[in-house]
Amino acid sequence: MADRKAQVSRDTLETQISVELNLDGTGTGKFNTGVPFLEHMMDQIARHGFIDLDVTCKGDTYIDDHHSVEDIGITIGQAMAKAVGDKRGIRRYGHAYVPLDEALSRVVIDFSGRPGLIMNIPFTQKRIGKFDTELFWEFFQGFVNHAGVTLHVDCLRGENAHHQIETVFKAFGRSLRMALERDERLGDAMPSTKGTL
Repeated sequence: MADRKAQVSRDTLETQISVELNLDGTGTGKFNTGVPFLEHMMDQIARHGFIDLDVTCKGDTYIDDHHSVEDIGITIGQAMAKAVGDKRGIRRYGHAYVPLDEALSRVVIDFSGRPGLIMNIPFTQKRIGKFDTELFWEFFQGFVNHAGVTLHVDCLRGENAHHQIETVFKAFGRSLRMALERDERLGDAMPSTKGTL
């Protein structure tokens, strides 16, 4: 089976972004985005998804973090779709529950080819440090639209907003890992009765 790697660049008047990823990596993350808390969260994707992820972004953070966060989600989604290819031989579905102290989150993903985001995180704070928690919706919406996945994200409980979102990103990484694993029993077949995804 071919290497599942991709490099994507995205340049707009608001952001200049480069993403490199390897779906069969060791969980190494490298980030230079100007948005430190998002970098901490993306490191969870890499580590728990066993995905090598290198993201650089030069964005208009002098305004706020919105454009950078959304466009990083878009570009990671584009790179993910490119690396996954036609999806032959993958498990397709992934899910994970992850706790962190009092917080517990569940993430379920389907590499369906149909973008969809259902996200329920009842944040206990509007900001984590300087980071606006509303921007996590923008990140995941950008990702699903361009990766072509259906994603259900639920924080089931939690009092600390940092714990809430960290459990989400860890569960997201682990659900990606499960969905993208090669299924030996499936071989090179398409994981769909339609014959295409």
